[in-house]
Amino acid sequence: MTSPRVLSCADKQLDLQYPQVMGVLNITPDSFSDGGNLYDDAKIPVDKIVANAQRMIDEGASVLDIGGESSRPGAQAITVAEELRRVLPVVDALTALDCVISVDTRNGETAKAAIDAGAHLINDISAGSDAGVLDAVADSNVAYALMHMQGLPETMQDNPQYAEVVNEVGQFLKLRYSACLQRNIDAQRLLIDPGFGFGKTLQHNLQLLGHIEALRIQDCSILVGISRKSMLGQITGRGVDDRLAASVAAAVLAVQNGANLIRAHDVKETVDGINVWLALEGVG
Repeated sequence: MTSPRVLSCADKQLDLQYPQVMGVLNITPDSFSDGGNLYDDAKIPVDKIVANAQRMIDEGASVLDIGGESSRPGAQAITVAEELRRVLPVVDALTALDCVISVDTRNGETAKAAIDAGAHLINDISAGSDAGVLDAVADSNVAYALMHMQGLPETMQDNPQYAEVVNEVGQFLKLRYSACLQRNIDAQRLLIDPGFGFGKTLQHNLQLLGHIEALRIQDCSILVGISRKSMLGQITGRGVDDRLAASVAAAVLAVQNGANLIRAHDVKETVDGINVWLALEGVG
């Protein structure tokens, strides 16, 4: 096991001494896996979302990740106004629940509004390409997850190339981690994410999965999002709605190789898989 880690998330503390699970709440019409399930173009179905969120908490999620903009390969950017319309009512409603609320955004205006509404963590797939995200995090006490992505969602899977993927992803994360420290964002508030599927081929993803611990920066915790992704479809030949077994297997391999927080659509099954691994490790 890795050494004890506690992530400071505004007024909440997330104990990552043992792996935890982040449940996914996509408030979009077009996310690759569950797009449209929690979306309405007229009025965001907050009651349905809260019920889903409570179910995930009951199943063992300690973090809920709210996404208002799809980042699937080929996805087109949306306006900040539309992202805010989708995200803010959900953040407001979920503050009453016992969990860490994460908002998945690469927009500074959205990050600031989400923090003001009560979010505890900003999950940024672009690692601060919009300096406004770093401004919003630096001016608060929320946690910040910074992810590696080669290119943009619109084009990132066209022809991703690396000379040495583990080293290049690691160097990028170190640079962005240092940029956060320079902005007085405390190390206790930071997570890093290798960005599975974000500008990577299957072989790139497999190399990263096998070397997660090599990416660690000091004692920084590592977030992994691998649930239902196309790499699992390439391996198994199964469609996006038929990748539960592969997702749980990948989650267990990720924690075995160093991941501290697993982003998952299927919370109950992922928690069960991790608990089996923990029992084998003798930590219960």
